[in-house]
Amino acid sequence: MILFYSVLSFIFGLVLGSFYNVVGLRIPQKIFLSSSRSVCPACNHKLRWFELIPILSYIMQKGKCRHCQRSISPLYPVVEGITAIGFLFSYLHLGLSLDLWITFSLISLFSIVLVADLCFMIIPNSIILCFLPIFMLFRVVQPLEPWWASITGAIAGYSLIALIIVVSRGGMGGGDMKLLGLLGIILGFPSILLAFFMAIVIGLFSSMFLILKNGFKANQKIPFGPAIIAGAIISFLFGDNFMEVYFNLIW
Repeated sequence: MILFYSVLSFIFGLVLGSFYNVVGLRIPQKIFLSSSRSVCPACNHKLRWFELIPILSYIMQKGKCRHCQRSISPLYPVVEGITAIGFLFSYLHLGLSLDLWITFSLISLFSIVLVADLCFMIIPNSIILCFLPIFMLFRVVQPLEPWWASITGAIAGYSLIALIIVVSRGGMGGGDMKLLGLLGIILGFPSILLAFFMAIVIGLFSSMFLILKNGFKANQKIPFGPAIIAGAIISFLFGDNFMEVYFNLIW
């Protein structure tokens, strides 16, 4: 059964990852509810079913549109692969449990925000509002101990970035503020602080990579949303391990 659920989790992640590409691209443009089929962004060629197979279509077409031969962004297979591998790892780590579905939701949020923030430098309110009732429901069914940790976590997450925005006069965005507040519901306090610390570390290495790749540019904006969610996933899955190591070091 482990093999069956492992394969199922991977395929589930592949399919949803392909869908999240569409969500992350369409919601910032306010065309999510459009009934139009997916098209090549370069030539507007309507894609057929065999051009939409997660990862395989990209490989078979050698990363190019069959119609115009323009390069297809590698972001598509990357998001599909991250979602699939994330779902598989989550199942192997957590097994069949409510925490597994929470992690699936966090990975889903990560994939959507990754596309939206990288492509448009924005985290739309509609994405936050979509996941808000889902996360609240999770914490009603499986509350933290104490139960008000979700409330204090949300307040702490929101307030932390709000303070940074005020002090730095716009150093971070309002979307990041709402996102960390949203994640505080799931993580609670003080785990949300660990998530933010991990986000800073991830964001720092991501920034260094982009600078080495593209060169330093004054006033260059770097999306921080994906790092925030990645930090939250790490905190949710391994927060207790990090805290144990930390206390062992200081004591």
